[in-house]
Amino acid sequence: MDIDYNTNEPKMEKDYSETVKSLIPEAEQLAASGQLRAALDQLHAAEKKTRGAADLWSTSQLVVLMVKLCGDAGEWQMLEQEVAAMAKKHGQLKQAVARMVQRAMEYVDRTPDEQTRVELIEALRTVTEGKIHVEVERARLTRKRVEIYERYGQIKEACDTMQEIQVETYGSMERREKTDFILEQMRLCLAKRDYVRMAIISHKINPKYFEREGTEDLKLRFYELMIQYDVHEENYLEVCRHYKQVYETKGIKESADKWVPVLHSMVLYLALSPHDNEQADMLHRIKLDHNLEKLDLCVQLVKSFTTDELARWPAVEAVYAPEFRKSDVFSAQTDDGNRRWAALRDRVIEHNIRVVAKYYTRASLLRLTELLDLPADAVEAFISKAVVAGSIYARIDRPSGVVSFARPRGGEEQLNAWASDVSRLLSLVEKTTHLIAKEEIVSKISRTI
Repeated sequence: MDIDYNTNEPKMEKDYSETVKSLIPEAEQLAASGQLRAALDQLHAAEKKTRGAADLWSTSQLVVLMVKLCGDAGEWQMLEQEVAAMAKKHGQLKQAVARMVQRAMEYVDRTPDEQTRVELIEALRTVTEGKIHVEVERARLTRKRVEIYERYGQIKEACDTMQEIQVETYGSMERREKTDFILEQMRLCLAKRDYVRMAIISHKINPKYFEREGTEDLKLRFYELMIQYDVHEENYLEVCRHYKQVYETKGIKESADKWVPVLHSMVLYLALSPHDNEQADMLHRIKLDHNLEKLDLCVQLVKSFTTDELARWPAVEAVYAPEFRKSDVFSAQTDDGNRRWAALRDRVIEHNIRVVAKYYTRASLLRLTELLDLPADAVEAFISKAVVAGSIYARIDRPSGVVSFARPRGGEEQLNAWASDVSRLLSLVEKTTHLIAKEEIVSKISRTI
């Protein structure tokens, strides 16, 4: 059988459109008089002919009418049977099946009860399984099924059912609907606490897509989910990046009621992030934001971390605890809030150690315990962590109780330092000689006069 490449269906051999047009009113009249089975038998006979002749329009009209008659009559089981039977017919036209399924989907929300709705959805999902030409319809049906699962608190079943659909491979689905579907998969994974799969699914969305017009709502949903994930994983710098993307969204930045809590959270999570070049760069960038000036405590916190001065923890706690401990980030009522408050203390101590290492070449452990407000064992532990992280150089001499922050010079570096010292010495000698000679000449001239 030849293929019509415009429709990707077999070429029509005979046109039954006139016959079908005259048959449709007869079938509707029979169904209206209560003879639904007789009407369906007539349509089956005509459908066999139109399918054999590859008459797409006529076949589509007939199978859609079958669905309509069953749905309008409230014969839900018969509707499911008809859809399944027509989809399995030998040589059935793909577009006819697609139109039939689309018509049947209109009756999902018109079912009399939840059980009937679930049965109809499952029947349609069975019909559409493994068929590319109805993949979008299957995805939409699956989403309806998942909503029912969620309504009854069956989160695991909802998540597992949602994972069956790989919408990123659907070429016929709109990009926006595809993104919305993936966001639902991410949300359900979070609800199920399947954080590994959540991270994998999140990579299916390209953040550059959110630069397009009309995607702001999807962008905010995506970053809200990513914030929840990275807060759980304690990736605080990533959380800060997500808040930065939200903060730079047009709808957020135009409203002070929206950007204030976002900027506040961004500063707090940035302060919680371990020190590295990127964290330091973001701190200095946020410091330049004029909106930060409207958040007094946040300004002070950023200034504490960007200034090479000691921030004593007792003083820091006294200043920031009254307000920060009321926020969701450092809530005193939750274990997570208490854990993050302890992490902030660690970040402050690490900052103080970097400041001490910058100004001291050697310091006694006793003196460091005073500067850092820590016992000697804790000082050693924090210094060791900082050395391992590569943020400072230090060597602890336990017998003498001295910490050395001066990095020893290598052979080449030492030779360069000596050469530099010799060059400076010779330069000074030359300059001194020149000045002496100048004075002698001036003295001779003055005696001659």
